[in-house]
Amino acid sequence: MQLQMIAAIAAGGALGAVGRHLVAAQVGVWAGHGFPFGTLAVNVIGSFAMGLLVELGALAWQPSLELRAFLAVGVLGAFTTFSTFSMDAVLLYERGELALAAAYVAGSVVLSVGAFVAALALVRAVAA
Repeated sequence: MQLQMIAAIAAGGALGAVGRHLVAAQVGVWAGHGFPFGTLAVNVIGSFAMGLLVELGALAWQPSLELRAFLAVGVLGAFTTFSTFSMDAVLLYERGELALAAAYVAGSVVLSVGAFVAALALVRAVAA
């Protein structure tokens, strides 16, 4: 991978991470912190933005590979990986792979939450 591509992803990642923090913090101020409204907001905003980027890229806009990586992998990837998850699930669905799409969605949620719980249990067992 060329240095220009890596730099584009890194720059986008920095912007996306800061954007995630700012949006989530502001939503928390507006809606309170009893429910993860900030995380929900960045996931929905990021998924919407990824949908715009993918469809514009397919129908009307041909950005360079570096700009595409800057926006999709860097900015949106750091803003929320849920946008990529959403894109992958919809692409499977649109290809007619309904069972794979359902398995991907269910597996991603169950396995990711399960991995988080397992990590908590591991650290608690070691630290105890």
